[in-house]
Amino acid sequence: MNEATNDRNGTYDVVVVGAGAAGLNAALLLGRARRRVAVIDAGEPRNAPAAHMQGFLSRDGLPPATLLELGRAEVQRYGVGLIRGRVERIDPGFEVRMVGGPVLAARRILVATGLRDELPGIPGVRERWGKDVLHCPYCHGFEVRDQPLAVLGTGPGAVHQALLLRDWSDDVVFFQHTLEPAAEDRERLEARGLRIVEGRIEHLAVDGDRLRGVALADGRVVLRAAAFLFPRMVPHDGLLTGLGCEKDANGWVASDRTGRTSVAGVWAAGNVVDPRAQVVTAAGMGSAAAFALNNDLLDEDVAGAVARHRAAGGAR
Repeated sequence: MNEATNDRNGTYDVVVVGAGAAGLNAALLLGRARRRVAVIDAGEPRNAPAAHMQGFLSRDGLPPATLLELGRAEVQRYGVGLIRGRVERIDPGFEVRMVGGPVLAARRILVATGLRDELPGIPGVRERWGKDVLHCPYCHGFEVRDQPLAVLGTGPGAVHQALLLRDWSDDVVFFQHTLEPAAEDRERLEARGLRIVEGRIEHLAVDGDRLRGVALADGRVVLRAAAFLFPRMVPHDGLLTGLGCEKDANGWVASDRTGRTSVAGVWAAGNVVDPRAQVVTAAGMGSAAAFALNNDLLDEDVAGAVARHRAAGGAR
């Protein structure tokens, strides 16, 4: 173990809050750097409803739960502590207080708590979410290629989503619902060969364990094999804002390319600061944060060693 760990009995070099791809990949590198690390896992991954994840080199098609299982086993090989539970708050001095659990002391904090998808209240959406009601064309578009697809007009990103999905299928219907496209957007949709269906969505029609179509308030049912929607993404950033981390103009906690926030000693990685990050992206963000964290700790370790060296009369 490094000098810093031996000098601080009971204090972790880094406490990682969140055990998704970002948190575990950061812990993996920090463990390999022989840092004392704890990962706190609330056990609520965002992609739990999905049967498979795509777009991760060498892991394409792997169930998300399997990736996390493999990741936990890997970090434990390097002495990283895994703690199941939820963090209530982080006090000044980086005392990490867990709900009904211990208080962990840390030199640095990495928050990788992700986000939650707020879904519209259309009956059937939540039940089919991650199955045949989807969000990301890059994650799921290939699996439903050339099938009749729906895009639900429930949020401002729906028009772009529909335009994008046209590359996966020539049968894409844009359901206006509560989002009436501007004249320019309507022209773009029509130019791409997308059909626009007006009227409010009543519910999603399901047959057994499969989406059958989109049922409208006027009684029409438009047959579809899969539906896409753009959820409202809400970051789990309460720990970061509680520490005083600044937000950007879009309302997300601001961080630099390594995940460093405005508060000294606090990093963030993954969807908690970037709603666009896929699993592979989040893992890379965790890696970048780990490098920066280790270098920051190294600077502190060296400064402390120099001070002790001088106090012992080592400087001439």
